[in-house]
Amino acid sequence: MIGELLAYAERRGDVEAVHSLRRGAAEVLELIVRGDRKTCKVVGRRIEEIGLPSGAKIGAIVRSVDDNAGHRRVIVPHHDTVVETQDHVIVFVPNKSMVRQVEKLFQVSATFLF
Repeated sequence: MIGELLAYAERRGDVEAVHSLRRGAAEVLELIVRGDRKTCKVVGRRIEEIGLPSGAKIGAIVRSVDDNAGHRRVIVPHHDTVVETQDHVIVFVPNKSMVRQVEKLFQVSATFLF
């Protein structure tokens, strides 16, 4: 229940879920990637290019499979894994003060139209 409330409380970007760790000192965010390379700082970029705050890590990417059945696959990313639109990216944020920085990376610019 707390995770669901945190996902909607003053969040930027497309936050699907939030889970607090270490009694609220750290968080795990599930962010949905929107936009394209021009409107979002993570689309079409390798993990090593994203510029996450120090200590923040992308632990998994959940990506849709093109099979008309709605299947998804979980990717354990490496430095050269490329983030795609509609990916669900799981980010471990060791310090709650870094959350805004992470969310800002996943935000789309004002020029993006759904």
